[in-house]
Amino acid sequence: MRILLVEDDMPLAQGLQQSLRHEGFVVNHVNTGQLALNALAVPDQDMVILDLGLPDMDGLSVLKKLRNNKADIPVIILTARDSIEHKVKGLDFGADDYLAKPFDIHELLARLRVIERRLGTAKTSVIQLGSVQLDIAAHKVGIDGQDINLSKKEYMVLKALMENAGRIQSREQIESRLYDWGEEVASNAVEVHVHNLRKKLPEKFIQTVRGVGYTVNKS
Repeated sequence: MRILLVEDDMPLAQGLQQSLRHEGFVVNHVNTGQLALNALAVPDQDMVILDLGLPDMDGLSVLKKLRNNKADIPVIILTARDSIEHKVKGLDFGADDYLAKPFDIHELLARLRVIERRLGTAKTSVIQLGSVQLDIAAHKVGIDGQDINLSKKEYMVLKALMENAGRIQSREQIESRLYDWGEEVASNAVEVHVHNLRKKLPEKFIQTVRGVGYTVNKS
């Protein structure tokens, strides 16, 4: 999942980026409301984590402009404003969730996983497709109950496919879930990761749709 983090507190932003990337998320960061709106004008993000106390405009104004532009991207608000009034206003403006600072990173991760499930086809954090099981919370993949070792990128490719079981994922869609802004991408990176995954997974688990992308079956 590709997340736009809108936060002007640099130490917090750096800490969040590190934690979220460790959990397999792709995180792009901006520190003003206008930069956020510019970034979201191109629909290549899956979710927004939005601070309200931005230096150039209130985060609620960013959220309101997003919704006025019919953008339905999920938004989680992070803020030191923990009053019921601010929480209600944020939700009324179209936020999907609200987390008051200071917060525990595990709570944020749990809320992100809820939105991931809503956007994909999986209903729980443990996805079982045939003999293959992917535990999003524990970052484990197993076959018939036996854990297998995957690189971080291999895990992220498999996660993108299994969360969208039955849907074809193009090479571009998969790449967007692997790399941050400015990160160099080899032209055949996705193909290499899929090739390596196929060596570790049951035969024909990942299917190629020629000229379109890759998919895994729902069962």
